[in-house]
Amino acid sequence: MRTLVQKFGGTSLSDARARSHAIGHIKRALADSYQLVVVVSAMGRKGEPYATDSLLELIRLNGNCLPAREKDLLLHCGELISAAVLCSLLEAENISTVVLTGAQAGIRTNERYGDARIESIQPSRVVQALSEGKVVIVPGFQGETAHGDITTLGRGGSDTTATALGASLRAERVDIFTDVSGVFTADPKIVDKARPIERVTYAEICNLAYQGAKVIHPRAVEIAMEAGVPIRVRSTFSDDLGTLVTNAGAAERSDGKLNDRFVTGIAHVAPITQIKVAAQEGQYDLSLNVFKAMAEHRISVDFINANISGVSYTVFDHESERAIAVLTNMGYRPEFVTGCAKVSIIGGGMNGVPGIMASIVEALTKRDIPILQSADSNATIWVLVKEADMTLAIQALHHSFSLDK
Repeated sequence: MRTLVQKFGGTSLSDARARSHAIGHIKRALADSYQLVVVVSAMGRKGEPYATDSLLELIRLNGNCLPAREKDLLLHCGELISAAVLCSLLEAENISTVVLTGAQAGIRTNERYGDARIESIQPSRVVQALSEGKVVIVPGFQGETAHGDITTLGRGGSDTTATALGASLRAERVDIFTDVSGVFTADPKIVDKARPIERVTYAEICNLAYQGAKVIHPRAVEIAMEAGVPIRVRSTFSDDLGTLVTNAGAAERSDGKLNDRFVTGIAHVAPITQIKVAAQEGQYDLSLNVFKAMAEHRISVDFINANISGVSYTVFDHESERAIAVLTNMGYRPEFVTGCAKVSIIGGGMNGVPGIMASIVEALTKRDIPILQSADSNATIWVLVKEADMTLAIQALHHSFSLDK
């Protein structure tokens, strides 16, 4: 039989109405004769009792000194609660169901508590339960070390659980259910005319996710890409098919026609701080010293430009004060601009096409938006702007590349 993996996020399970929609999708998959694995996140979001952020707040209010291993013991409970609740609802519908923890599903990880990586999956118990006609519910976000300790997979870890299981089971597809109807050309909260994208490549969705789009975790996409397992990003609250993620992207439509479009979508990250450090004459080790210091202080850097005259890069605003202090203590005189935003223009069709950067500059210049920094790869062009200009910049670029049509 064909195997399908469905993953339901926190908002897809947060209340009775949402859970009813999730059960509807499960019933339709069973009616289509799929063997079904369902991966669940913790119910709800911050402030709701079983959400991951609520469990973290519980630690903060009670000493805030829980070791990483013991923190994972607590954090994996949210997904267990979701799995048990969904199991009860399915059994009430006379759907035979079994819950297997991440460990019982055969997910083995390294010992990096809080952000563990999956090293192997031995899903024999999942396969056995599927052969018995059961729906298998697996709590996402969790695994087990070789020593039997529980680990969690970091933010977006339930997506990773879903695609890793999909890869190991050679599933026909992995459906990621969320509260939006697929991947959009831009954030609909910023661009009124943002459209859902019918299909994207693995590379495009990875770039969108890494650059700020929050529909799916990029690590999950990388696993699916390596295994060649298609993903659909769908809304729990509708029957729309959402966005299909495969090797054939936006340039190839479901009707076989080609879209003459170079840009697939626009993503953004804010607020961030731009930092510049100028090199003195003959100071060729500046880049090494700066980035080594950032790494030693566990400060994440991005948007890096390095050349003989100096370095420029960005950090999150909440890390900027610490980063500047580190540089100052090293004897440097960093220049910095807080309250910036990185806007990313993404599309697999841009590579080798002249005029893309000119169109970006023209769209922003017409609206008096200064570009503080830029960089590019074969599928992405990044521009740094002030956060105050971010909304207008995204809207201008969305219109310039006709993404609303």
